[in-house]
Amino acid sequence: MATTKLKGNLVNLAGTELNVGDKAPCISVVAKDLSEITIGGASDKTQVIVIVPSLDTPVCAQETRMFNTKAAGIDNATVTVVSMDLPFAMGRFCTTEGIANLQVGSDFRDKTAANAYGVLIADGPLKGLSARAIFIVDKHGVIVYKELCPEITEEPNYEAALEALKTVAAAKSGCGCSCGH
Repeated sequence: MATTKLKGNLVNLAGTELNVGDKAPCISVVAKDLSEITIGGASDKTQVIVIVPSLDTPVCAQETRMFNTKAAGIDNATVTVVSMDLPFAMGRFCTTEGIANLQVGSDFRDKTAANAYGVLIADGPLKGLSARAIFIVDKHGVIVYKELCPEITEEPNYEAALEALKTVAAAKSGCGCSCGH
């Protein structure tokens, strides 16, 4: 079982632990307009899946603003921020903060993303929310970068994630599957 920390205290994570080289599970989360967004799996673009506990915290809000700004100029990539927030709250956050360069998805219904990506907090005061993590998925649907933040209350390593994203997104090869990408 994977672990992380919350204010220095060990927190266990539930779900399937994924690592670089693993296939990214193809799952659905709920968009701010209540439609479904699919993340993971093979795609015509590199995917950045940013998983946070709640946009209603300063660290998560800052992380979302940073990805909205920094990843916006990278071609052939999509960024999805996934949290347990209700879709309405996510929509209000995006409107208030001017978030327009990424999509937000809620995992509130059945915690499919948190379980599939192994970041569901299993105990402690944030039990039932997601830990802070970043997964970069190439066009083949393979995880090429992962950061599970060792402390939930701290921001991720933006430079490392963005550098990995630029490298993968610049690759010109198709996904290599039979899906026609």
